[in-house]
Amino acid sequence: MTEAPPAPTGADHRRGPFRAGDRVQLTDPKGRLHTITLDPGKQFHTHRGFFRHEELIGEPDGSVVRNTAGVEYLALRPLLADYVLSMPRGAAVVYPKDSGQIVQMADIFPGARVIEAGVGSGALTMSLLRAVGDTGLVHSYERREDFADIARANIETFFGGPHPAWQITVGDVATDVVETDADRFVLDLLAPWDCLEAVAKALVPGGVLICYVATATQLSRTAEALKADGRFTEPTAWESMVRGWHLEGLAVRPQHRMVGHTGFLLTTRRMADGLTAPARRRRPAKAASENEAGVAEAWSEWTAEDLGERAVSDKKVRKVRRDVTATRENPEEETAPGFDPAN
Repeated sequence: MTEAPPAPTGADHRRGPFRAGDRVQLTDPKGRLHTITLDPGKQFHTHRGFFRHEELIGEPDGSVVRNTAGVEYLALRPLLADYVLSMPRGAAVVYPKDSGQIVQMADIFPGARVIEAGVGSGALTMSLLRAVGDTGLVHSYERREDFADIARANIETFFGGPHPAWQITVGDVATDVVETDADRFVLDLLAPWDCLEAVAKALVPGGVLICYVATATQLSRTAEALKADGRFTEPTAWESMVRGWHLEGLAVRPQHRMVGHTGFLLTTRRMADGLTAPARRRRPAKAASENEAGVAEAWSEWTAEDLGERAVSDKKVRKVRRDVTATRENPEEETAPGFDPAN
């Protein structure tokens, strides 16, 4: 009799009744979200009563629990999108709407060898690991050791332990990449154009590079650097916006608020060695040329603050790093707001 293959990493962790150590997302009657980690002996408290964690342990996913004041909470395991938006973070995360497009448009397939630069808090890494599976590879490069620790704790919490396909290196992707057979390369960095030499050496012919950048200025400079490099195809860029809808009887209408711009995505592919892509026939405006006056100044060295990103204080990162590591090693009750696209 043939033995069944082992379940993919994290699959068993997301099936069956609730167990001690599971993260559970609670939704109250007003739609407010709370995330807790089940721990025998602990209680979930609000200003309107409490309930014991034991009341959920052993119950099936999709249960309803009632607190001492009679308030009912829907209890579900968080989806990856829910987890990403409520997990501890040091750096800003890639939104689920962008992670989904990165996996699809970069054609991340099971068994793929993927290099990721800029791991942040690990949000995109989890989507990449899901896509490559246990037989693939996601090698993440992160300059900051504290961010790497936060990402490691978040990823191991979500998958229920270390993922066999993940490797992380604390270093600079522009100089430290060792791979020469990568299928895909994902850049979430301030200056992707500084990494093109490393990308070209690492990617196999036909391999996909996808960049996530926050501003039109970064997008422009990245695109022009790729065209000038000569080892990549014509880049393509886009952005996506998500607008939720209010659904109540006949009152079906768009929500007043939406998730608008989060970032731009740009893709290109590695040409075979010694070949260049056929030139596109286009006539850019003269002022758009890199050699024209004013362009060099606009493309000078930038900081994240120059591009409108809020700096993350070292104090906050130290606190998140300490808390998320402690939670991973000794799960205790935590309450974190969920994500409402209307807010």
